[in-house]
Amino acid sequence: MALLRKINQVLLFLLIVTLCGILYKKVHRETALRNETDDDSEPPEEMEEEIPVVICAAAGRMGAAMAAINSIYSNTDANILFYVVGLRNTLSRIRKWIEHSKLREINFKIVEFNPVVLKGKIRPDSSRPELLQPLNFVRFYLPLLIHQHEKVIYLDDDVIVQGDIQELYDTTLALGHAAAFSDDCDLPSAQDTNRFVGLQNTYMGYLDYRKKAIKDLGISPSTCSFNPGVIVANMTEWKHQRITKQLEKWMQKNVEENLYSSSLGGGVATSPMLIVFHGKYSAINPLWHIRHLGWNPDTRYSEHFLQEAKLLHWNGRHKPWDFPSVHNDLWESWFVPDPAGIFKLHHHNS
Repeated sequence: MALLRKINQVLLFLLIVTLCGILYKKVHRETALRNETDDDSEPPEEMEEEIPVVICAAAGRMGAAMAAINSIYSNTDANILFYVVGLRNTLSRIRKWIEHSKLREINFKIVEFNPVVLKGKIRPDSSRPELLQPLNFVRFYLPLLIHQHEKVIYLDDDVIVQGDIQELYDTTLALGHAAAFSDDCDLPSAQDTNRFVGLQNTYMGYLDYRKKAIKDLGISPSTCSFNPGVIVANMTEWKHQRITKQLEKWMQKNVEENLYSSSLGGGVATSPMLIVFHGKYSAINPLWHIRHLGWNPDTRYSEHFLQEAKLLHWNGRHKPWDFPSVHNDLWESWFVPDPAGIFKLHHHNS
């Protein structure tokens, strides 16, 4: 009897030792797996940097945004995150266009812009009503729409990108500068400037120097203006300098005092930016903003020059999806047909 009890004790001891060994192995294996997983996800700095590109998709010209997106995505290996901004009634159409076309592979977020933020800040102007569309002011509110990025690219919808967008993203912003733009004096040559009759490239073309508030700025009317259709922005500096609040202040002052007008120059969105960013912006490589393609349907750039351009901008009244326009063949090569069949190209005489 005593022998049987002893055997049972030995068997119990062996069982306990075996169980301990199994448990040790299991815990050790799980720890090792957890460490391997941690190791795999550890170095975020080695992950490919995400390049945020903000572009607006307006109801009547949504095909413009889709062509721009297609040109950007097709000409780079960079990791692009498109922020496609629209008004509430267009969001489902934007998603359908992207998801039911060749753009379905892109990485994107659809962002709603609420025009209520503009209430009381826009002066009605009948000369070019299209410039008063709410999405024209999205560029003023970048930090409200984009949260987790330090550096952001904003592009107007009437552009085509022919270069690698990584180059534009790598634009150096000087210390204390919240944004980089292209100077309007950076046209290819004086000869090209002369061909664009009536084109404004100084502050005089955008601000009313008869008004005291403009005179008091102390900015020479012959100062070279810049075009805010292509922006590389530093969100930290933008917030630190309260750029959005400054822009809103000048919008409100214009409502009260009519300091600038879209009939003077390129539009109501440009003028407040010229004031707020005066002497405090970095330069974008001129080839990254070849513009005025929509200025005059009778004025053309040389084909060689257009091939060298990294970005083409049809700013002006004559858009490449309409008639008359110039160099529309370059734009149409990136056009993505509307799955809903709403947006249609007008036939051009190229």
